[in-house]
Amino acid sequence: MGADLARISFVVATGKNGVIGVDGDLPWRLKTDLQLFKKNTLGKPVIMGRKTWESLPFRPLPKRLNIVVTRDAGYTAEGAIVAVDPGAALAEARKQAQLDGVDEVCIIGGAQIYAATRQLADRIYLTEVDAEPEGDAVLEPFDPATWKEIHREAFPASDSDDHAFVFRILERR
Repeated sequence: MGADLARISFVVATGKNGVIGVDGDLPWRLKTDLQLFKKNTLGKPVIMGRKTWESLPFRPLPKRLNIVVTRDAGYTAEGAIVAVDPGAALAEARKQAQLDGVDEVCIIGGAQIYAATRQLADRIYLTEVDAEPEGDAVLEPFDPATWKEIHREAFPASDSDDHAFVFRILERR
């Protein structure tokens, strides 16, 4: 796959009930998953919605082109590029991926951005958390007929991880 056709990947953590967020935050503490997130996104353009951008404790995410999608044409995000729709964000991300010689752009949330780009994703870095938290951001499940698992790794709950979780990589069939 050439850099001009950069793969579109979701990076997402979800509870057993599909919850991915609550009150603009993650509903769990998983230090190991944050390390996986960094490993899988570093050096690649990342696309996120405004709410996800505003939920980041430190902005922009370092060593990644940050692209924020918002319908507010006057919105500014210091250290990031603002796009008015997912298509514009993807065009900018793929352009930057080609310039940087990387073959992947990452969509990192939230629920509205995942829903708007679901049919475009080629790969999913999926963390399935062994919990059913309350939340206000939900992701519909990924259809196993559409996705094949190419990697699976289980992690136990620990001092740095509130819950056990399984990290999977899925590719579109």
